[in-house]
Amino acid sequence: QVQLVESGGGLVQAGGSLRLSCTASGRTFSPFSMGWLRQAPGKEREFVAAIRWSSSTTYYTDSVKGRFTISRDNAKTTVYLQMNSLQPEDTAIYYCAVKATFPSGLYYYTRSNSYDSWGPGTQVTVSS
Repeated sequence: QVQLVESGGGLVQAGGSLRLSCTASGRTFSPFSMGWLRQAPGKEREFVAAIRWSSSTTYYTDSVKGRFTISRDNAKTTVYLQMNSLQPEDTAIYYCAVKATFPSGLYYYTRSNSYDSWGPGTQVTVSS
C-alpha cells in the first residue's frame, strides 16, 4: 500500500506562484506514472498534469500549459507541481495520485478511475 501526502497549498494572489509536493511512502515505490488532479467546489475532479516515472514524459491539460510544470525526484519519491501565473479559476483542492501500471497517454491520465492511490489533497486558493 502506497501512502501519498500533498503539501504546499495555500492562499495566493492572482499572478502568484505555488509549488505543490507529493511524497510517497509505504512499500517499494516504483510507479508507472503519477498525476495531479484538482476539484473545484461544485465541479467534477479534473486532470491537471501527469508524468511517466521512468522517462519523465509529461502531460498537461490545455488550461495549464505554459504555466504549470510537473516534475519528479526519484530519490525522494516525490512529485512536484510548480504553478505560476495562478488565476482564480485555479482555485481547487489538488490531489496527487499514482497510476501503477501501463498504459500511458492522455486518454488514461485524464480519467480519475485510471489511478490506483490518492493523497488526501491540498487546498489552493487564488484571490483576484
